[in-house]
Amino acid sequence: MPRLSTELRDQRRRHVLTSAWSCFSRDGFHATSMDDIIAATGMSSSAVYRYFRSKDELIEASAEEALTLLSGFFARMLDTEPTPSPADIIAGLVEELANRTAGLDYDLSKIAMHSWAEALRRPEVAKQTNAFYRGVHGHLAELSLRWRTAGHLPADANPEDVATVLVSLMPGLVVNQHLVDPVPAEQLIAGLAALGTAAGTS
Repeated sequence: MPRLSTELRDQRRRHVLTSAWSCFSRDGFHATSMDDIIAATGMSSSAVYRYFRSKDELIEASAEEALTLLSGFFARMLDTEPTPSPADIIAGLVEELANRTAGLDYDLSKIAMHSWAEALRRPEVAKQTNAFYRGVHGHLAELSLRWRTAGHLPADANPEDVATVLVSLMPGLVVNQHLVDPVPAEQLIAGLAALGTAAGTS
């Protein structure tokens, strides 16, 4: 039997992963079995296990992908000239969340929610998640420093504090998207502006 090319192996691995995402988005990590995933791929069990030896491996890969996409968004913002304003970043976050559900059989923001719960019981996922959020915090602190320099923030604003607020907002956006109502960017921006004014007068 001829050996598969690297490109074809990568395509098949990705197919297994996206098939797992569809199952995880629908039923969560623990209500999904490997048999469910194998059936979704349309491949043989031996072919699937060639790429992922267990459901735990698929969960870890899924959690990493769900987190990496958001980290990539902030990295792109840092590379954009001129640096996007705070309002642009918030609007971009809301759009990024909406794009994860558009026209796909899976929703990586749901998988991110499942990953948070998984991180509470599995140290390796907790470590992965912790490293991700610390990395995002660093990106946001750098953006906040640029905002202060550009006059978007007061001269005495602490970039670390601003980054902490924005990192704390992200899970809330995901929760609202799936459990309450999606939050319009305009409403979020207006609410933050109002809170900023109130905090400044307290």
